[in-house]
Amino acid sequence: MRKAHVHLVSDATGETVASVARACIAQLEGIDVEIHSWWFIRSTDLLARVVEGLKEQPGIVLFTLVDPSIRTQLEEICRKMKTPCVPVLGPTLAALASHFQVEIGSIPGRQHQLDEEYFARIDAMQFTHAHDDGQMLDDVESADIVLVGVSRSSKTPTTMYLAYRGYKCANYPLVPGVIPPPQLTNARHPLVVGLTMEPESLAEIRRIRLAHLNQRPDSHYAQFETVKEEVLWARRLFRDQNWPVVDMTRRSIEEAAAAIIGLYNTFRAAEE
Repeated sequence: MRKAHVHLVSDATGETVASVARACIAQLEGIDVEIHSWWFIRSTDLLARVVEGLKEQPGIVLFTLVDPSIRTQLEEICRKMKTPCVPVLGPTLAALASHFQVEIGSIPGRQHQLDEEYFARIDAMQFTHAHDDGQMLDDVESADIVLVGVSRSSKTPTTMYLAYRGYKCANYPLVPGVIPPPQLTNARHPLVVGLTMEPESLAEIRRIRLAHLNQRPDSHYAQFETVKEEVLWARRLFRDQNWPVVDMTRRSIEEAAAAIIGLYNTFRAAEE
């Protein structure tokens, strides 16, 4: 594969430009991309570090910089180096400002200011961490969403991503043949969602996990027939409990979360 370098430059945490870069790079085939991250670039001195990095490993620059002075300096440097320099929010921000007939602000990291939404997200992340892997089920009615599934069905990473989006989550690991406790089966406030996966894919994930733990990858835990029985049992449980199901096979965490949020919005709308 052809090697390429991409430099991400931001005057804040870099979350926005990194997300855009990941989404775009995922669509590129035949290229091995190495990402270079340059965060909190808010002065000429810090910008000099970016320039040194570009000289050592030339590549396209994607940036989110709101300070006109720093932005202009970066663009001029890239022009002289004949390096593409792309403001990932520029066209969208300009279009919005034009449409609403307002001025564009110039406060770095403004989207991360400590507002009510920020603290709600922190609260959701703390709640979700405390309710991971079946913990604190007595408090499950305080959750917005509960994910239920067999081992390695991506319960924890999905709940953490949902927490980052502001949803208080819990997750519960299913053990074949063991009905979840009444705190969960009788829960009314949270949306309970069953996570499933094709047995072949789940068995492979378990084998990889065992290999990372230096354990035998052919153990009963990762055998196809064992996994198949677990998945079928879980699906029957989801049906009996009337829980909606999201198939995690070939789905990224972001895609799964989007589907779950859609189910959650429908669930809440039905309550009104």
